[in-house]
Amino acid sequence: MNTLEIYDTTLRDGSQGEGVNLSLADKLALTQTLDWLGVAFIEGGWPGSNPKDEAYFEQVRSLTLGQAKIAAFGSTRHVKNTPEADPNLQKLVASRADVICIFGKTWDLHVVEALRVPLADNLAMIASSVAFLKKATGRPVFYDAEHFFDGWKANPSYALDTVEAAWKAGAERLILCDTNGGSLPEEVRAGVAAVQGRIPGVQLGIHVHNDGGLAVANTLAAVQAGCLQVQGTINGIGERCGNVDLTTVIANAELKLGIRCLPEGRLSRLTEASRTVWERINLVGSTNQPYVGRAAFAHKGGIHVSAVQRLARTYEHTEPEKVGNTRRVLISELSGRSNVQAKLSSKYPQLGDGSLLKEVLEVVVARENAGYSYEAAEASFELLVRQKLGLWQPSFILHHYRIHGLGTPGEQTDLVEATVKLTVNGQVRLCAAEGHGPVDALAHALREALLPSFPILAALHLTDYKVRVVDSADGTAAKVRVLIEHQVNGRTLGTVGVSENIIEASWLALVEGVEAALAG
Repeated sequence: MNTLEIYDTTLRDGSQGEGVNLSLADKLALTQTLDWLGVAFIEGGWPGSNPKDEAYFEQVRSLTLGQAKIAAFGSTRHVKNTPEADPNLQKLVASRADVICIFGKTWDLHVVEALRVPLADNLAMIASSVAFLKKATGRPVFYDAEHFFDGWKANPSYALDTVEAAWKAGAERLILCDTNGGSLPEEVRAGVAAVQGRIPGVQLGIHVHNDGGLAVANTLAAVQAGCLQVQGTINGIGERCGNVDLTTVIANAELKLGIRCLPEGRLSRLTEASRTVWERINLVGSTNQPYVGRAAFAHKGGIHVSAVQRLARTYEHTEPEKVGNTRRVLISELSGRSNVQAKLSSKYPQLGDGSLLKEVLEVVVARENAGYSYEAAEASFELLVRQKLGLWQPSFILHHYRIHGLGTPGEQTDLVEATVKLTVNGQVRLCAAEGHGPVDALAHALREALLPSFPILAALHLTDYKVRVVDSADGTAAKVRVLIEHQVNGRTLGTVGVSENIIEASWLALVEGVEAALAG
């Protein structure tokens, strides 16, 4: 099997994405995650650009890594400096990184308009910077040809001169960059071929952005044309539209092209690595992200589910387990018998294929028409099924709940108070609790009222709360859908409530979360 070097630049390129702010602790933790995944190179940052990156290169040496090499990133020397006197190059040397990767100008437009130096001087800057770093560190030097494809289209001869200068100076890899992300696959293939024609035996890499939505296609085109290294980020995070998503590249290369990217057995870690990165950067990834997204192997249409149950490859291009993901069956008004059976037949065989199943589907359709949604509220759906099967009765009887202390507009109110009166196990309980907002207060009051009878609720925690207007055309009288997620003893419970009153919708979802926790 052929191999492909994976050069991860999540810690640098990824941190340039909107809303991404990695702390030093985040960068060190993600370094260990990326090494666990099995990437060949981890670009830690740009020493000299900020104190955090300098601290990273000091502290990363204390980590015990399995195989990944740490790379430091920077630029060619300033035109007015000799390599020995250039602060940027000196910082790269001082980083003691395993690999140095520098970028230089390929597009004559940038040389003339951005650097404002003669074209020949740019070639000298590239060659002398690479040669100096090779001699000063004794370690591999990679050269990123910034804007290569734009430069090659504008002035092919000069673009090739720039990469040849880096190669002759001792660069181990020439990485061709589609920095603006606007190239097409056929242009990438032609650009790679042009470099191969100019420099026989050259070792090439590819680094593309996704501004045209073609980052993965362009990367795979370059790989098939002979590039042996791919630079990108986990989940495609990065500036503007992002860098190429390494999770998609790795999965396609290994599963579709038969090219080894990770050590044997590591491909199944891909989904966990992806979700760890999303969690560390505190962003929610796209549910339909290829291979690793929560919906990548989710089936909703009844016909699809029926076919997948018989033969998975009818509607799945690969097995989810290969990348560490799982198949999911969604319940909605589009569901057929197959959806419910696939989801619950093993747990509730008494559901069968008769009238009970039909009743469940009829209720789902009616409720979804009224604004409910069970895709992210699987606990609510299971309670509905248990009720139809006679396996569930409410754990308490509500008398009333009330909210106090909401304040008036402009008034500073830190806490809200809620009271709940209910009957549980024949006893009437009235409990009050404070919270940061009415829903939090209601959740605390409800739990305090039920804890004496149900100690398991001490482990129940509200972890997510979402509100959506069902039909905005109704204005302030519109229904709202509240989705709540609880965690209890390692289980995630998603529930839903719908009402014209946001407090009531929240209460309904809260109650079902409690009931689902008690139902086990």
